[in-house]
Amino acid sequence: MRKVFIIGIGAGNPDYVTVQAINALNEVDVFFIPNKGTEKAALRNLRTQICERFIKDKTYRFVDVEPPKRKSEFFDYKSNVEEWHTRVEESYEGLLMEGLADGECGAFLVWGDPTLYDSTLRIIEKIRSKAGFALEYDVVPGISSVQALAARHRISLNRVGEPVHITTGRKLAEGFPNNIDSVVVLLDGDQAFKRVKEDDLDIYWGAYLGTEDEVLVAGKLSEVMGDIESIRERARQKNGWIMDTYLLRKSEH
Repeated sequence: MRKVFIIGIGAGNPDYVTVQAINALNEVDVFFIPNKGTEKAALRNLRTQICERFIKDKTYRFVDVEPPKRKSEFFDYKSNVEEWHTRVEESYEGLLMEGLADGECGAFLVWGDPTLYDSTLRIIEKIRSKAGFALEYDVVPGISSVQALAARHRISLNRVGEPVHITTGRKLAEGFPNNIDSVVVLLDGDQAFKRVKEDDLDIYWGAYLGTEDEVLVAGKLSEVMGDIESIRERARQKNGWIMDTYLLRKSEH
């Protein structure tokens, strides 16, 4: 029997790693670490730093993962993602077969929380359901960027008696949701907030949440969107990567 932990490691600050995650880290023999090139080297380094900081027995080992790239040109988004997931699944199944011995425990360290806009959980479940070897897995929740954003801005995500909608930049580009007061947006590389046509929106934006590079901006969307655009670009050029999220909320009158 092979075992895998899918561990949420928070939004970028090692202090966000939970006690449950630390306990799981100390059971792991093999860590599967994505290798996305020099541009994302900082993300790999943070994963290794978390292991060095929290694991008592240093006999664990790392196995590099070369994630297949998703096609940049496509006609149907969901079909494109399904095709990409199939290739990732094939890659991960081979890694688990070759890099993890029977009786060993492996782990994937997932940014934020594994259940929020991350594909690892779905892919491991597919492997488990049809693999030619026995596999079990556990999921360890983490501090998501959504939680970190609200904490760093010292705000509640919802107003009293109102819901919160969590979506992506791709979906926001289709329009601000109807009958919703507060919208949290993830995975917005194209800064879809610049195309939102709603009037009187406030934005609470943050990047590198909880880290030394953290940047926070809050204010009327119409007044600060240009600032966010320029700040975001400077930060991305400086660090080679950026992870950001934001809350859009209808202004109170």
